[in-house]
Amino acid sequence: MTLQKANRIKMPLGFWQGIRQLGLTPQDVACKARLPLTIITEPVVTIAQYFAIWEAYSELVDDTAKGIIKLATGFETAHYPPAVLAAYHARDYRDALKRMARYKQLCPPESLTITEEDENCTIELAWSHTEQPGPPLLAAITLAFLLELGRKGTGQPLTAKFVEFPYPVGNVQQLEAYFGCPIQIGGNCSKLTIHREDLNRPFVSYNSELLDILTPVLNQTLHEQQQSRSITEIVKWILKRSLTRGRPDIHTIARELGMSSRTLQRRLTEESANFKHLLTQVQHERARKYLSDPTLDIKEVAFLIGYEDQNSFYRAFRAWEGDTPSKWRMKHLDA
Repeated sequence: MTLQKANRIKMPLGFWQGIRQLGLTPQDVACKARLPLTIITEPVVTIAQYFAIWEAYSELVDDTAKGIIKLATGFETAHYPPAVLAAYHARDYRDALKRMARYKQLCPPESLTITEEDENCTIELAWSHTEQPGPPLLAAITLAFLLELGRKGTGQPLTAKFVEFPYPVGNVQQLEAYFGCPIQIGGNCSKLTIHREDLNRPFVSYNSELLDILTPVLNQTLHEQQQSRSITEIVKWILKRSLTRGRPDIHTIARELGMSSRTLQRRLTEESANFKHLLTQVQHERARKYLSDPTLDIKEVAFLIGYEDQNSFYRAFRAWEGDTPSKWRMKHLDA
């Protein structure tokens, strides 16, 4: 995918209808976002416009928590785009979430990473093709919808185990009542943790015939999109969203791309790239970015770029910049 295409967002068909159901007019949202009224009829917008629309909605809605819940629960299945429709008609909750994570790649800027460990399943949201963090309300609606997908699909009142947001998202008690679990504000990312046993729950909405139609088309579209991007660009993007789970190796990244590590290294070599070099490059870029944020301490920065040992991070940063992280930060913040 070219950067120009990656910067384009396809608006959900039922978005503006959902806005009306909440007592707002699309015109009010467009004006608040300082966008031309023609944006209401545009099927595709830029990431900046997309974020501006969500920021405007966040400012206009009287009750942020209520707005999150109503929009997540009020989205009619008839308005689901094909990728979400494939998740809604999946075999079970695990299949549905995997389809959501896979086909999210077709429409930036959100990306989902699913991790199963012990009794937990954690779904982490990140922003792709943009350095700008997405609106907190958009992140909250995305996670609320993922739980709502499980509830609608299984026909059961599922609850989450834990929810984490970096920024305030309205009335915490109201959202805790919806998610059915504690919510932490001020974390490093937007994250939904659910009961792993719920993943095996079958979907009453399972439709194998419809999936036989949708799946090949979506997979082919995804394949064509990935083929149009350089493998170096794809690997760097995956590395950026994987660092907080530790230093990813080539086997992990290759598995996520559906190829062998040998094939991945060969394709990188064809583009005069090297996996270890790309990992170091991404860690260096992320380190500079996070150190520019004075609210993050050095230990947090080390963790965010995949270092469990702070001393190892210090040695690596000295090799990159010829200075310690703390001295580098002081110089650049002063500047």
